[in-house]
Amino acid sequence: MGISCCTRLPEDPLQAVAERYLRAAPFMGADAVLVPSTRDVVDIRSIVGRLDGILLTGSPSNIAPRRYRATEEGTGPFDPARDETVTRIIEAAVDQDRPVFGICRGFQEVAVAYGATLRRDLGEPEREQIHHTPPGVPLEEMFALQHRVELTPGGILERLMGVPSIAVVSAHFQGIDQPSAKLLVEAKSTDGILEGIRPMSGERVFAVQWHPEWRLAENPHSVKLFSWFGAVLRGASFEEAVDHVVR
Repeated sequence: MGISCCTRLPEDPLQAVAERYLRAAPFMGADAVLVPSTRDVVDIRSIVGRLDGILLTGSPSNIAPRRYRATEEGTGPFDPARDETVTRIIEAAVDQDRPVFGICRGFQEVAVAYGATLRRDLGEPEREQIHHTPPGVPLEEMFALQHRVELTPGGILERLMGVPSIAVVSAHFQGIDQPSAKLLVEAKSTDGILEGIRPMSGERVFAVQWHPEWRLAENPHSVKLFSWFGAVLRGASFEEAVDHVVR
């Protein structure tokens, strides 16, 4: 399974991914291979064709507004190399029937690929439900923020979890603004923000806005989610993978 990297920009640019995403691989029964955001060096279609699937990770960076037709400049940091690389990854994965699982920024990348637009105000303190702690807090405090999401009745997540709602770890300033008719909604937060999506057209692409990789082993719902995607990596349809996990 390939795991997307971000570009960090010190004097000598680095390709990086938070280790917690790599530690999710055993819960999927998968080996992890890093896919760098170096569009001028790697052949994305060739790489995707050699993998069983792709995990699109969260990141401190935001998607550039021009990617979803916004006219304002928006708030960085930005990672144009990742924007371009992941766009190509999703296209190649769909063309070659490789499953994709997006988390946080990966959720937003899937949303934009299918025509949604984004908003960047979900951490504002005046919101009734904030989705990100104030900037600069320690990592443990940042990932301590939780809220509930309502799972779409009869959807993949609701059938997988066996309950109508779950508590999730929330750490995102951006989220979907205008949804796309090309997407099915799998989960919403109580303030109406979309939290789980998949394509209407049936490609094996799935994404959640929250962070199931955070302290994964301690969260039975997260274990189920990664076990489910592991079955998808081994060739199961979404529905077959649900049956594999809950039987």
